[in-house]
Amino acid sequence: MEPTDGCGQRLYELLEREWLVTNHRGGYASSTVPGLNTRKYHGLLVAAMTPPVRRLVLLSRVVEMIRCNGWPTKLACNEYPDTIYPRGHESLAAFSHEPFPRWAYQGDGWTLEKSLQLLHGENTVVLTYTLIGAQSTVELELRPLMALRPMHDLMYRWPGQLAAQYTSDARHHRVPPTNRTPEVFFAHDGEFASVGEWYFNTIYRRELDRGYLGLEDLWSPGEIKWKLSTGESAHFVCSADPIDLSRAVASAQRQCLQLDAPLVDLPVRDTDHDLLLSAAAVFIIESAPDSPDLKNQPLPVMTAWPWAAPSVRDALIALAGLLLVRGKFDAAKAMLLNLAARVRRGILPTEFSENAIDCSYDGADTSLWFIHALWQYHRYTGDDATARKLLGTVHEIIDRYRDGAARIVHADDAGLLVARSDGRPASWMNAKTGDHLITPRNGRPVELNALWYNAVRIAADWSDRFGRAAPGKKLARYASTIASAFNERFWNADARCCYDVLDEQARDAAIRPNQLLALSLPFPALAAERHIPAIETIRRELLTPVGLRTLSPKDHAYQGRYVGDALSRDRAMHQGCVLPWLLGQFITAQTRAFGKAPPVREQSRRLLHGCLEHMRHAGLGQLCELFDGDSPHRPGGAIACATAVGELLRCYVEDILDLRPDNAIYRDIQPQLAVTIPKIATKTP
Repeated sequence: MEPTDGCGQRLYELLEREWLVTNHRGGYASSTVPGLNTRKYHGLLVAAMTPPVRRLVLLSRVVEMIRCNGWPTKLACNEYPDTIYPRGHESLAAFSHEPFPRWAYQGDGWTLEKSLQLLHGENTVVLTYTLIGAQSTVELELRPLMALRPMHDLMYRWPGQLAAQYTSDARHHRVPPTNRTPEVFFAHDGEFASVGEWYFNTIYRRELDRGYLGLEDLWSPGEIKWKLSTGESAHFVCSADPIDLSRAVASAQRQCLQLDAPLVDLPVRDTDHDLLLSAAAVFIIESAPDSPDLKNQPLPVMTAWPWAAPSVRDALIALAGLLLVRGKFDAAKAMLLNLAARVRRGILPTEFSENAIDCSYDGADTSLWFIHALWQYHRYTGDDATARKLLGTVHEIIDRYRDGAARIVHADDAGLLVARSDGRPASWMNAKTGDHLITPRNGRPVELNALWYNAVRIAADWSDRFGRAAPGKKLARYASTIASAFNERFWNADARCCYDVLDEQARDAAIRPNQLLALSLPFPALAAERHIPAIETIRRELLTPVGLRTLSPKDHAYQGRYVGDALSRDRAMHQGCVLPWLLGQFITAQTRAFGKAPPVREQSRRLLHGCLEHMRHAGLGQLCELFDGDSPHRPGGAIACATAVGELLRCYVEDILDLRPDNAIYRDIQPQLAVTIPKIATKTP
């Protein structure tokens, strides 16, 4: 959708740039650079009521206006039917997302800075307005606009009255609960006029583009006014909990000082490394003070912002980059132990729901990603006790998969895994619309069997290591059987790469990136002499400047653009879209095939250039879920993706910087990696 009301190319470009900050408990704030919400998921306070899920959009946005010498200038920006109003982007002089969102607005004779902070571990947002310079005293007027709804819903005016109530004094207020949200609190250091109003017909253009409803009414409890002289600040705080204004402002100021601290001086410091470390921190979910062992929190990471509930599969894929590379070993251990307790007949949950109650057990590959993640954890920590403790879970998964008791998958006589055709997506390539699977993966998917071989080899290795020699030898022989069958049946000599899926009647010769796992995992299923030919085919058919396509453009089923309604987007998702996280697997496979000589590592660094440039500019510090398969590779999907950031950080540290767990310099700098803090860097829009 092009901008309406002649708003121009500059606004259109600003609306493509979305910022995100989190409170590390599942809550977040997000919008576009000019503050125009283009998604129903945008908001200045989206609170996680059962961390890290059950998220509610409480404060959608604010409407601000400056009066200088009686002349009003509106700072807000919003879209209504056929118009953009107000047009605050015209006064926007600069924006920075680091280390938290800050805006500079300028008018005739005045300059105002606005900043936004979420308090760490709290469902609380603090907005601060500082008059940088003015020829005279100015007036600032602010109206909070509240959505008061679950994040996937929309709000429309309801009959009856809703009014803000005073709490401790005239600067602390309470909004009564509704039938969908609990009470909300706000506070300020100005003068409040309680005049409730509805703002009708806010348009969310991205929702309309995606084929969803995108029209909402917002409620404002009243207006707050300040008079500011040069150097003075005004504060507005909104929270899901009762507010102490002085404490909240002081907490925001302390956070600002901490975030402004210099970077740790590491011997391998570089700006790309810094960028990935900073991006990874956004996904971390920390335990509540009364739950230091994370016992009530199955995953210590969010896997996609802003709308997705935590995905177990994605968390396991991203574990090495988000947690292990950054030295968060306790969180990784807690995650693995918690997931092991949730195994049912060999299957782990694939994802948790936003309602904090349900979880799905429909992924045939999730348990195998778990075994891989456990291996990675042991490789980084040398924690034999945890590996020994969870070896029983590893054996349970292997046994259930092998004899078919896992229900959704079983091993055939040759040892290869067969995903059962029951309408469930078998692996990460899992686009589905209603009951229709876009990429069904029925039969023997190559990635499932690569993970299977890797898991059996890990089980054999640990069985031998931890005093279970007899089952270890049986598993080693079984792994050899799997490898023989894999190389005999999956290798496509004509295309010089692997078939994608085998079934009883046919072999799917579609060239996809799934086969990368047969090259990149710790125990690669594909014979070593076939790695280089496969890499060359993958590079030629799938590699782009921002990741790997999910299908070769030469395939008749290829779809190069991720646009349209849910069905159109799901059809494109794994039929040509570019996924950045696959670059991590590609670079690891390339390193294994060609070695770690400086030219190879430099080539790998160049492969990340497109993603890193996106993060520095359009991505505002984050890496999105996917890009169009066709040039110019427009970004799409979730605006911040854990698998993408995690895998790029992992391969950057391990394969490009060559800082592996067995590397002495890596052990020396590991504690510092865990406390790295980003610098402030001002950018103009």
